[in-house]
Amino acid sequence: QVQLVEYGGGLVQAGGSLRLSCAAGGRSYSNYAMGWFRQAPGKEREFVATIGVSSDSTYYADSVKGRFTISRDNAKNTVSLQMNSLKPEDTAVYYCAADLSAIRFLRGPPSYWGQGTQVTVSS
Repeated sequence: QVQLVEYGGGLVQAGGSLRLSCAAGGRSYSNYAMGWFRQAPGKEREFVATIGVSSDSTYYADSVKGRFTISRDNAKNTVSLQMNSLKPEDTAVYYCAADLSAIRFLRGPPSYWGQGTQVTVSS
């Protein structure tokens, strides 16, 4: 069992930056692939980024590639999402997720989810 809590959301102007973090509780955090999804109002939840257990593999949605960076700190049981050059279309609730299988992020859904944090980008 993994408990996930996101923080760091907020309101930012277009072109600005935000850093989201997710704290993971539970055993064997380092065995889990971690990642982020988002859901905008009236839209389906979509994949954003994922990172492997040893940070050697990352994968991004085309819509955020080059602007967002995912990282993890296994010593602190955290995963972060650095978001730069934010656009109004990035506005959504962002969810942290975890699964023992990295493929579940692309052919999911992952097994464990946080409660979400709101990101709003104003134009």
